[in-house]
Amino acid sequence: MTTTILDLLESLYGRATTGLKHNSAYELLVATILSAQCTDERVNLITPALFRAYPRPQLLAQASPEEVAEYIRSAGLWKTKSRNLVKTAQILVREHQGQVPQTRAELEALPGVGRKTANVVLANAFGIPAIAVDTHVFRVANRLGLAQAANPRQTEEQLMKAIPQAKWIQAHHWLIQHGRAVCRARNPLCESCPLNPYCRYYSQEKSSSS
Repeated sequence: MTTTILDLLESLYGRATTGLKHNSAYELLVATILSAQCTDERVNLITPALFRAYPRPQLLAQASPEEVAEYIRSAGLWKTKSRNLVKTAQILVREHQGQVPQTRAELEALPGVGRKTANVVLANAFGIPAIAVDTHVFRVANRLGLAQAANPRQTEEQLMKAIPQAKWIQAHHWLIQHGRAVCRARNPLCESCPLNPYCRYYSQEKSSSS
């Protein structure tokens, strides 16, 4: 059934990719840090001016959090994020020659970078197989039955076992797109969803309403 679900998701969303606009690993890292409790659309409105002001980590490392904050005030948690962005840039310059590291451990050592953010960067900046579990991936994977997990980390581990590694990156994007378009947190479009014959959530909902 997992293969059928993946085939259907691929037919629906093809070569979906991250919604965060970026031109480098550095820009993706910054955008992903900003995306915590903030929509991709909002981040994409913020980052053009931010990247014009600080196109390289060397320049961001020299800024004050107060200066950075002026560019990101419309993002949630902007005070914390401004501090984290400056500290992260300083570490990139000091410890990584201004480059974004390509291991999860090194990425997670950066302020404001958790496992999900690290996986986003690994997958989308470097093509390293990883599954970043955000709220959409967590919800959709567990509704479909690709995972039966209580938290994002368990969901990630179960998806890594259920999905062939060659499809980890794309499957992550398919699940996000399906969560946004159809399998919404509230009022999911179950009746019109082409995946409903294979969906554990839909089956349970039908049973409870009959």
